[in-house]
Amino acid sequence: MELADLELDELHAGVEETAVDYLGTAPGPMLHRADALRRDALSRLRDYRHGPHERSDLYVAAGRLSGILAYSALDLGDADAALEHARAAGRCAQHAGDTELLMWVRGTQSLIARFNGDYGIALDYVRDGLQYVGDVPGTGEARLLCGEVQCLANLGDSRAANRMLHMAEQARERARRPDSLAGLFEFSETKQRYYAASSLIWLNGGDDARTAAAEAQAAIGAWERMPVEKRSLDDERLCRIYLATAHVQLGEVEAAAEAMTPVLALPAEAQISWINKRAHRVGSMLAAPRYRRSPAAVDLREAIGALG
Repeated sequence: MELADLELDELHAGVEETAVDYLGTAPGPMLHRADALRRDALSRLRDYRHGPHERSDLYVAAGRLSGILAYSALDLGDADAALEHARAAGRCAQHAGDTELLMWVRGTQSLIARFNGDYGIALDYVRDGLQYVGDVPGTGEARLLCGEVQCLANLGDSRAANRMLHMAEQARERARRPDSLAGLFEFSETKQRYYAASSLIWLNGGDDARTAAAEAQAAIGAWERMPVEKRSLDDERLCRIYLATAHVQLGEVEAAAEAMTPVLALPAEAQISWINKRAHRVGSMLAAPRYRRSPAAVDLREAIGALG
């Protein structure tokens, strides 16, 4: 069946399926699928091929698909394209009056800014998104606050980052209703642990590194126990890199190598931009003088250097 022949409920089902499939599928195929679905949604909006009460739902569908395109582009290393798709998602959310989606978009725009190292801009997106917190379902507030934690940690403020982590935990406890869509659009407790680990590794080691290692190990364990369709494979792989980073900060090179083993065995097509970016940071840390005489550090650094 051609996309143009889809019934409207089939289009919405396609959005939901794509949001879930994204967790375990390479970004390239997801980008093409989301693009085809979005073109259908936008065509319906332009041609008024919908009922009088369906326009808002079509904007939400187009916004979610734009969000999936933003993630796909970023995972493929194209931050500029990701930002354009995120802007489109924000416009759709505003047209639909969907504050839950708009909060998710602001969190995604912050994520893209963090990818680019623009932490001031990333904080602005977070704080803009937080103005919509109210009677909004789901975990959008917790996700935004975890984005702020990442910014604060990258800016070197351990005290503020840990305080914000506590606030994010409180926000999760306040979330009485589930997220409206599963997969890429939900922020699970496991993902929150992943965010904690990915934040604290940017600080100066010590207690922050020990906490990061514990959070990363807990997240990995949770993903390993989940059904395949609920696992976020790229996040799980990244979490292994964050665990390795914390071990290197603590001088535990053998443990870092063990954590990195599944990542180093990935085929090239599974090495998304985030994986290469974060793995090579571990490699640069292993070049420090303290590891110059460590054969394990040399071996791990060479293995990381062989990644794409």
